Amino acid sequence: MNKLIKFLALLNEIRKLPRVTLIFMPRLYNNEQETKTLFDSFIKPHPKYKIVQNKELGVSLIHLQTFRTCEEYLASINGKNSASYYARKAKNRHYRFSQIDRNSYLNDIFDINTSAPERQGKKMSSPYCQKSEHLDDKTNYKYFGVIDANGKLRSYCYIGYYGNFAIVSQLLGHKEYLNDGIMYLMMSEIVCELIKEQKVPYLMYDTFYGAGEGLKLFKQKLGFVPYRVRWKYDDQKTF
Repeated sequence: MNKLIKFLALLNEIRKLPRVTLIFMPRLYNNEQETKTLFDSFIKPHPKYKIVQNKELGVSLIHLQTFRTCEEYLASINGKNSASYYARKAKNRHYRFSQIDRNSYLNDIFDINTSAPERQGKKMSSPYCQKSEHLDDKTNYKYFGVIDANGKLRSYCYIGYYGNFAIVSQLLGHKEYLNDGIMYLMMSEIVCELIKEQKVPYLMYDTFYGAGEGLKLFKQKLGFVPYRVRWKYDDQKTF
């Protein structure tokens, strides 16, 4: 009976999800192969629920156009134990946010990757456990970091632009410094950058369904909302 109640509650939650159409536009960045591969992975059948697409339900989005300024956004995530509170905590401890050249921080990136054997209950995959000698940038990506007072990179995030949305592609922080609020500083500053940039109306951070409770809470504090997404691929569209 409990399983049935939970299932009916989930169906009701899905029914109420706001809907949006997100469009892959490979012509914008001349990266058709990569974009098509990602699009195909999003629209393939969900591994557990075959009647829906892999990234259709509960997609974590921030509608950036809701906010006219960075200040409006930060006010919306403020309060006791809020994302803004923890971001300020990091700033007070002399961390700073910056766009980075990853090849200047290869040692630090390796230290971050290997600072915890597991993330979200999953063992770190082998590529993270191998130190890179060089990292090639993608033309549709921006690379950000949070740096401490001694110039050490303590967290990093890769943001990919794909059309009328951007994606949090990779986000990791050093385990020993997470309590300093570095991840909230990272993500709140990235959202502010995108609001100022006015390049894309949506920021995506995977999905709510399937995420652990800690990650769900992290997303909620930052203003991410679950959506039902219709995915389109348009190799001619450029806004």
